[in-house]
Amino acid sequence: MSILIFILILAVLIVVHEYGHFIFAKKWGVRVDEFGLGYPPRAKTLFKRKGTIFTLNWIPFGGFVKIFGESATEKPLTEEEKKVSLVGKSKFAQGTIMFAGPLFNFIFAWMIILATILIGLPSAATEDNREFIRDVKTVIVDVLPNSPAEIAGVEVGDQVRGISFNENTFLPVQDINIAEELKKSDTEVVLLEITKNKETSIKEINLADFTVDGEKKIGIGFQEVGIYEPPFFRGFVESFHVTGKMIKDIAFGLINLIADAVKGRADVSSLTGPVGIVSLVGDASSLGFVYLLTFIALISINLGVINLIPFPALDGGRILFLFVEAIIRRPINTKVANGLNSIGFILLITLMLFITFRDVIRLF
Repeated sequence: MSILIFILILAVLIVVHEYGHFIFAKKWGVRVDEFGLGYPPRAKTLFKRKGTIFTLNWIPFGGFVKIFGESATEKPLTEEEKKVSLVGKSKFAQGTIMFAGPLFNFIFAWMIILATILIGLPSAATEDNREFIRDVKTVIVDVLPNSPAEIAGVEVGDQVRGISFNENTFLPVQDINIAEELKKSDTEVVLLEITKNKETSIKEINLADFTVDGEKKIGIGFQEVGIYEPPFFRGFVESFHVTGKMIKDIAFGLINLIADAVKGRADVSSLTGPVGIVSLVGDASSLGFVYLLTFIALISINLGVINLIPFPALDGGRILFLFVEAIIRRPINTKVANGLNSIGFILLITLMLFITFRDVIRLF
């Protein structure tokens, strides 16, 4: 089921990306020969509209647009062809067409984030938003390695219903200072009332021989969370803030990864490919529909940011070529441009295969 969901998500996000290129190409009067759903070989021609054929293809991983003049060619264009060709337009027009794909991924992510806020977004309860939070629960968000809590079987995501320092009376954890209670108490055993998957259990936590800076610790971090349902205008404004922060965080994370790679100290252990994403899709969908929507928004932003990398074969690489051509005041040599795009494509496919191989190894 996770594989099917992943294929559908990927198909939608790629079609959204390509639709951005399609709309802006049409806006600038560039001829679009084909808009394909899926990748060739072609299964069926659906219809033709305003000079563009819409096709259904056999490989169901997204889609593509075939923009006239997008690929460099040594064959000279006629004056009529230049009028409807990508290369016949201004550098600004070409740049906006290239940027439109990632832009539509960002817009699509914003629409999803707005929808999740309006539906009801699981969120931490703070002083700023508490009045708009319903169904507040105290949830474990961190468990220290080798701590008494981890040894007792406490896990991230567990809901804490109460805590007892005398093996009798349970108190709400949000109403007390656990560190202060541990200082005042000489007990070596703390009981946690935990709910997980609608089942409640008591975890007996032995504090013996575990201290941090000389103080007894349980080894957990918890947070009050609930369903965030703000008024429409507040939610509308916050959707821009959340989307912008996600774009910034992903972009800076990618920049830092590339910088570390150049310095020879990049950690690629956190990278994941299609196989890894299938697993993450399964995890997100099991948590609920809103979590799955948030994950789709995250993938959409990642797709947009990655495509803006100034690397051959990506939209960012094509935009970089436009800057170079504007500086040197002439088109880049056709053989050079095609060669760089081919090398870039091969390197990207190689990287994807390497990451996919690592994902598969992790499964065993």
